[in-house]
Amino acid sequence: MRGVRAWLIVVAALVVCTLMVGGATRLTESGLSIVEWKPVTGTIPPLTDAEWSRQFEAYKTIPQYREMNRGMSLSEFKTIFWWEWGHRLLGRLIGAVFLLPFLWFLWRGFLSPGLQRRLWIIFVLGGLQGAVGWWMVSSGLTERVSVSQYRLAIHFMLALFIFSAVVWLLRRHIQGGVPSVAPLRVKVVGRILLVLVFLQLYFGALVAGLRAGRVFNTWPLIDGAFIPSSARLFFEQPWWRNFFDNTLTVQFSHRMIAYTLLVVAVAHAIDAARSRTSPAIVSGALWIVAAMLVQVVIGILTLLNQVPIDLGLAHQAVAIVILTTTLFHVERLGRALPDRTPAKLRLVVGEGG
Repeated sequence: MRGVRAWLIVVAALVVCTLMVGGATRLTESGLSIVEWKPVTGTIPPLTDAEWSRQFEAYKTIPQYREMNRGMSLSEFKTIFWWEWGHRLLGRLIGAVFLLPFLWFLWRGFLSPGLQRRLWIIFVLGGLQGAVGWWMVSSGLTERVSVSQYRLAIHFMLALFIFSAVVWLLRRHIQGGVPSVAPLRVKVVGRILLVLVFLQLYFGALVAGLRAGRVFNTWPLIDGAFIPSSARLFFEQPWWRNFFDNTLTVQFSHRMIAYTLLVVAVAHAIDAARSRTSPAIVSGALWIVAAMLVQVVIGILTLLNQVPIDLGLAHQAVAIVILTTTLFHVERLGRALPDRTPAKLRLVVGEGG
């Protein structure tokens, strides 16, 4: 299975590269530079001056150019074009790198039926991701100067689900490992931690889509208080829309989930260290805490500096590290045997004869 393992590692690495280039595309406001979706012929970039002029003229028809970039030169347009083109090219490359070896492994009979089903699901999700990407871009071509934060979040989360599925498959079905020992509560809290990580990533995508990191650039206070007034947090109706459309509420939620994550991660690591848990599990819990501490520092610096490109990309990169570390940890916990050692051994000698 070494060939299958190497193949999945390459696929996971390409997904990470695509996520990072996608982050740079968003931070440089490049995502709307290509206003058409040509899955096959779009692989070839403009090669002549006439083709470049046609692409630039097409970009000039959308609101982002008219309201934000009017007067942009062709040279400046080429810069944002290459970011978006590179992001799309990586998506196509992932499809080829996934499908061709997959078909070969199928032909050679290297994959069990269960593994085949899971890999087909990942392939379908990858194809869906391409359609979702265009669906996201199309939201910024007619009335908006940027893409919908809802669609951006769906696009981002689907990429993370695909990455997580590949990593989980790699760990569970290919790499394996020696089972560990962990109490039930450690397993449960580990899963809660993973759910919170995904929730935080979702709100991070909403922050990015709303450009909420470029407002309320103070810490630890936000809008002049640690907890803003309810009138400011919930001024939109119905109230639940504030968690998706209100920049203050979305950024506040992102902060609060971060604090919650750190507290839960620290408590989880302490509990794992104090209980009858295998050293590998304790080590995994500590690595999660370390990554989160780094992320907190980067997140604060990113906010205070109004999301410069380098810090914004670092923030996203560490988020992927946290997700990967947590996936490894929870997968290891899933294979862990329950701790059946009694807390106290009591020998009862015959009572009353």
